[in-house]
Order: sequence, then C-alpha cells, then structure tokens
Amino acid sequence: LEKMTDLVAIWEVALSDGVHKIEFEHGTTSGKRVVYVDGKEEIRKEWMFKLVGKETFTVGAAKTKATINIDAVSGFAYEYTLEINGKSLKKYMENRSKTTNTWILSLGGTDYRVVLEKDTMDVWCNGQKMETAGEFVEDGTETHFSVGDHSCCIKAVSSGKRKEGIIHTLIVDDREIPEAVE
Repeated sequence: LEKMTDLVAIWEVALSDGVHKIEFEHGTTSGKRVVYVDGKEEIRKEWMFKLVGKETFTVGAAKTKATINIDAVSGFAYEYTLEINGKSLKKYMENRSKTTNTWILSLGGTDYRVVLEKDTMDVWCNGQKMETAGEFVEDGTETHFSVGDHSCCIKAVSSGKRKEGIIHTLIVDDREIPEAVE
C-alpha cells in the first residue's frame, strides 16, 4: 500500500447511515488529487496543472453530495473546505441537528447508532433503514421497530412550547435512551 504522503485533510461526517471518514490527498507539486471515503478510493487524478478547484463525489447510502474546495491562501499554501449538500460542513451539521435525532446504545455487547429523520420519520440503525410501524397514541405518536430481539419505540410528544416543538424519545425494552450529541 502506497503511503499517503500528500494527505492534507480528514473530515468525519455523521449521516443517517453512519459516520463517514473523508480523506483528501493533494500533491502540490504534481497536482495529484485523491479522495477516499471510508478508506475506499473515490477519485484519483494524477496530474493536474490547476492546483485550485473542486472535487465532487457522494457519501453514504443516500448518496449525499460532497464537494472538497481547494483554494490558494498565499504562495504555496492551500485551504481545503468540505461542503455537504452545498453547505459548509459546520452549517450542514448544525442544520442536521435540527432535522434528526441520534441515539447511541449498547445491547448485548453490540453498539448501535439509531437515527431518526424527523421530516420523513425514517429510522436508521447502523447504516440500515429500518422497517417501522407508526401508531397514534393519546399524547402523540409511536414509531415501533426491532433491533435484534429488542423492541424499540420512538415516542413523539408535543413539548407544549412552540419554540421546542416535538420531543422525540427512544425507548428500548422499556428503558429510555439518552440522546447522543454528535
């Protein structure tokens, strides 16, 4: 395996199907550009006469659009920024925290990452979109699914406050799981 001598940037991007690692190699003498997603080579360009520019590729099961921008800062110094769906990584993650809930839990020695996409009510667990059953209950809704032989339920209840909106709670085997901050 060739040593990644021109590795200039590494980002971690939390999506519904998991946390993805993006690595970027930039040879500032040859203009070489290589993009790896989760260790797999996505783009390789050996000789580029233009040292600035952008590389666009997709990440994860939902094929989320990602772009690495290469900008000259001064002389031979470069700045690398990652955009996800056209937003800076920071903006994307801030927005994502409003549109998703994430829980990390351990069941029988296995770690699970459960993500709720609030707009679609899709539930993901360790990279797989789950089969769910939704039902209306007295104080809101419940979305039921299973992880292994564990029964899981995401309860959606109004907070009663307009600013807070709906509160989502994950319950596994009658135990409330605290939300994770990614």
